[in-house]
Amino acid sequence: MEIRNNNKTDVSMFRSIDWITIILYFSLVIMGAISIYAATYDFDNASMFDFNEFSGKQFTWIGLSLIIGCGILLIDYRIYEAYAYPIYIGLLLLLLITIFIAPDIKGSHSWLVLGPVSLQPAEFGKFATALALSKLFSSYSFTLNQKASNYFRALIIIFLPIILILMQKETGSALVYTSLIFVLYREGMSGLILFSMLCAIAYFVITVKYSTPLILGIPCGEFIVFVMIVIIFIAMLLFFCKDLIIARNIFIGYAICGIIVGTLTYFDIIINGRIFFIVTLIIAIGYTAIDMFKHRIEKHLISIGFVIASVIFMFSVNHVFNSILQPHQQNRIKVTLGIVEDIKGLGYNVNQSKIAIGSGGISGKGFLNGTQTTLKYVPEQHTDFIFCTIGEEHGFVGSVTVLTLYLLLILRIIYIAERQRTAFGRVYAYCTASFLIFHLAINIGMVIGLCPVIGIPLPFFSYGGSALWGFTILLFILLRIDASRKERRD
Repeated sequence: MEIRNNNKTDVSMFRSIDWITIILYFSLVIMGAISIYAATYDFDNASMFDFNEFSGKQFTWIGLSLIIGCGILLIDYRIYEAYAYPIYIGLLLLLLITIFIAPDIKGSHSWLVLGPVSLQPAEFGKFATALALSKLFSSYSFTLNQKASNYFRALIIIFLPIILILMQKETGSALVYTSLIFVLYREGMSGLILFSMLCAIAYFVITVKYSTPLILGIPCGEFIVFVMIVIIFIAMLLFFCKDLIIARNIFIGYAICGIIVGTLTYFDIIINGRIFFIVTLIIAIGYTAIDMFKHRIEKHLISIGFVIASVIFMFSVNHVFNSILQPHQQNRIKVTLGIVEDIKGLGYNVNQSKIAIGSGGISGKGFLNGTQTTLKYVPEQHTDFIFCTIGEEHGFVGSVTVLTLYLLLILRIIYIAERQRTAFGRVYAYCTASFLIFHLAINIGMVIGLCPVIGIPLPFFSYGGSALWGFTILLFILLRIDASRKERRD
């Protein structure tokens, strides 16, 4: 009879914990609490640890996070894999219940009020979704590209929480889950799918941004997107299909058409650009379809499908933007893209944030000496706009230091992912990295005006227990799985 020595197992586990990740984690949360104190500082000189202050409350959340983290590390790692689906289903039910029982807070029904504490279930849905997706990929003989139904199963796990969170009218939190597409790419998803998504984003931005000026009687944005579609189509035929002849002939055909259209325009003979591009695309697709039977049909069909889908998507942009997005969402996008100047309204936060960051210069104004910060010019500065406090008080040097810590943490998580011996651990680690990258990129983009303001907190920095606990659970489950990697085999 084998007797397991639990004390030795626990000691071995704690020795195997990735302490570099823990040091980076603590560095970020402590710097975050100090930045919250700076962002909410008043001239009464209240203590940083005063529970009546936001910083004091944040230190309380940090203390509770330590307890949560230690508890997670003491739980057997097999529990997380064994109960991945029940945890996921439980969080889905919680998200569903939240829709109906959560109070209306600024138009959103996403916060559960439990006495003096408010919790946002969407923040805890991250680790639950990561566990479920990891469980799926660790299933016996599961391979993403094995059959189409595997894609469907993975996407269902990702999009169910997105739908429920959107029903709570919390668009920003819902968008975070789309970052898991990068995990699918790491696990074998075709790069064409990721490329198509990036193209869709570019088409949307260009179509909306340049919707007013006209070229050949059509909006400039449509004209630019049409040209992009043509260029991408030719490039796919040349590099993806390896069909030099078709690519060359279509290029020559468009060059001749361009010369003809340019000549007609010079003599004030304007043709309808939309008709011109659609007709020429139909001819190019028809020519490709006729000739492709001499070559590899599959890749040519993919290229043709990409063109058709691109055109349909481009024509749907205006409908989605004007009919589906809410007016405040439309305005935020317009302000971000520079279509509308509204520095006293929707653009006020971002404008004041950029002033704060710019005024910090190279080395900053010093701790508690930021005028934009101490005079409360930036609304919500201790939550979504906490990074501008760092920029103003610590300047370029402080901002780069914080971003470097985030970079080191993300790179460390990717390193942890690649040393895992199971698909479960690897996928979970990449889920963790994807969530962090998305939060970091979008939050910093919001603060400096590159992304619309959609209410995404800066991990470990922004004030709030839900976000901090959610990321703590996400990260410490990874540390627990990683600490036991030597005991596991594929």
